[in-house]
Amino acid sequence: MATLITILYYLLLAFFAVGFIWNFRKSRNWQAEALYLIVLLPFLLRLFRLK
Repeated sequence: MATLITILYYLLLAFFAVGFIWNFRKSRNWQAEALYLIVLLPFLLRLFRLK
């Protein structure tokens, strides 16, 4: 059961990370891009198990 929860957790992280990357690439405003990068960083760290 714990393995299933872990897999779902990482799938959820990946889903949100892809969404942030998608919005980052579509954005033309540098302030919005900076915000997307700041928000994306913790998601990527957790996804790659660095934090």
